[in-house]
Amino acid sequence: MSTTIDTLRFATAGSVDDGKSTLVGRLLHDSKSVLADQLEAVEHASRNRGQDAPDLALLTDGLRAEREQGITIDVAYRYFATPRRRFILADTPGHVQYTRNMVTGASTAELAIILVDARNGVVEQTRRHAAVAGLLRVPHVVLAVNKMDLVGYEEQVFERIVEDFAGHAAELGLPGFTPIPVSALVGDNVVERSAHMDWYLGPSLLEFLEEVPVGVEAADAPARFPVQYVIRDGEARYCAGQLVSGALRVGDRVTVHPSGETSQITGIDVLGSAQDVAYAPQSISVRLADQRDVSRGDMITAGVAVPALTREVRAAVCHLADRPLRVGDRVLVRHTTRTVKAIVQDLGGATELTANDLGRIVLRTAEPLAVDDYGVSRRTGAFIVIDPADGATLTAGMVEL
Repeated sequence: MSTTIDTLRFATAGSVDDGKSTLVGRLLHDSKSVLADQLEAVEHASRNRGQDAPDLALLTDGLRAEREQGITIDVAYRYFATPRRRFILADTPGHVQYTRNMVTGASTAELAIILVDARNGVVEQTRRHAAVAGLLRVPHVVLAVNKMDLVGYEEQVFERIVEDFAGHAAELGLPGFTPIPVSALVGDNVVERSAHMDWYLGPSLLEFLEEVPVGVEAADAPARFPVQYVIRDGEARYCAGQLVSGALRVGDRVTVHPSGETSQITGIDVLGSAQDVAYAPQSISVRLADQRDVSRGDMITAGVAVPALTREVRAAVCHLADRPLRVGDRVLVRHTTRTVKAIVQDLGGATELTANDLGRIVLRTAEPLAVDDYGVSRRTGAFIVIDPADGATLTAGMVEL
């Protein structure tokens, strides 16, 4: 019998020189996820620098400009696997001017690793990264206290940093976090548990990544099915798309938004096979009992927990573009598969938002959107603001109801 291996998407963030690239490199190296020619290239480059041991940061700092400056400035996606789970890692930059890159990397992550240098403790960028993780409602957060070898593996140093971070986490909307003491350079508690910190009884970082629950939020949330396109087969019409949360079953009474029309599911197709039930995040097609006027951008829901149908969208945002966003700007709002015209009514009292700004927004849309609070559903509670002139993404938003 075959066992399905699930996938964990996670993001890393940390201040400059906290050792994030080395941590990611160590994770890839010690989990045997590095090809032989890649490791040989890193060892050769390290020897040319006069280093005896391979500089594992070179496994992740792929851009020449980054290597020359000794910083990471882009979001790099890494793919690796262990016998227990597959992983998609978004390695995000540490500088404050690249906050938008962390938002991009963490927006679809189920876990965020926030790295702290044990010598420096919690700094301003640590708090900013925690704020972004809280804003994006990342379900799981790991506080990786790195460079424990440089503070003598002292338990008191670790506990002091955890206590400091816990105070800020409560203020920033993080419901909880898992602290792990590590040394990325040496390899302590990254893949294998450390013999230098017998006072720490928890899992190594990789053990935690392998064990943390995946997909719980999507399965537990109300059923939401944004229609991507409609398939016509003679008299039959099938609504196709991805079930982004919850479950749909044959026989369910459903509502189509924004029209409000109701119907009943008479058939569900998953990968060409008829099924009685579908679960998020499966891509499916659904047949309704009635010939309803359904089109791309509509949302099909089941159950009593219905989304809010509104033309006034209030949200927390991170501005992503170099072009500022101002009150009165005419924009497009893309929410799931629906795109509507809108105008910026308010920016939380600010006159404009510039790149990397975190703020609040009120949008007035030309047509109603069926939205959920971002805390209920990260998929149907999220949207992007688009420049109608060139299609560029301006702002990422998280709905607040």
